[in-house]
Amino acid sequence: MSELLLDVCQVSKTFTRGGLLSGQRIAAVKDVSFQLDAGRPEIFAIIGESGSGKTTLSRMILNIEAPTSGKLLFDGVDLATIRTGAHRRAFMHKVQPVFQNPFESFNPLKRIERYLFMTQRRFIAAGRQIPPEMAVDEALHKVGLSLREVRGRYPHELSGGQLQRVAIARALLANPKLIVADEPVSMVDASLRISIVNLFKTLRDDLGISIIYVTHDLATAYYISDRIMIMRQGSVVESGDARTVLMAPQHPYSRQLREAALLPEIAAALPADITYLTSPRPSERRT
Repeated sequence: MSELLLDVCQVSKTFTRGGLLSGQRIAAVKDVSFQLDAGRPEIFAIIGESGSGKTTLSRMILNIEAPTSGKLLFDGVDLATIRTGAHRRAFMHKVQPVFQNPFESFNPLKRIERYLFMTQRRFIAAGRQIPPEMAVDEALHKVGLSLREVRGRYPHELSGGQLQRVAIARALLANPKLIVADEPVSMVDASLRISIVNLFKTLRDDLGISIIYVTHDLATAYYISDRIMIMRQGSVVESGDARTVLMAPQHPYSRQLREAALLPEIAAALPADITYLTSPRPSERRT
């Protein structure tokens, strides 16, 4: 087993807009590198505004997109070699996504428990011969819900926060080592965001799961992250310990983001005022 859980090595992704011969080439991600240790679960935040390349990078980590150049290694295995059924299922057993909009993750015409039981059957943990209902209920309890609460209900019958918790429980049924969460609280009511970000801290501390937390929101990143990486126009402009970078940023773009989030003035108030921090004051919004 590799000493690194994830090794992102000089990864770039270029898209072609228009025809292959005459189209415009757009560099979405440019020469990005970082590592996650296998023996030290952490929350690693990838921060950037829309168009920064953070979602494209997360899709490459999930092996949804292939890099144009560079390599991504998970547990020492090159993701470029994972293309067929059995290998892909083994990879998904270890790496699970949580997407931005929980309402788009579930068919509105299907009951919630159907997704959970399907996932449980697909990723039955080796050696864990427990009844499916017990496994599903156990996963839901880890996120503050229960099978009794969701059984028979359709997605529209749950709040955004509840449904995002179900999405996280669904990911936990695979018993992953890594969860890639792409803007997981941006579609959740402000009053519920703190409960979701606290849940990620619990998954790291109690279950030993590493989290890649993709966000534009410095407040929640400051609150939950061990390390951060700030991206702009596809490139990394700054990275390191979360509090070191956000309290004393070196790059002008990092300073600009911090000033917009007003971190220095109210950092001491976290987490009580964290919902206030999810956007700048009206007078400071950019147009």
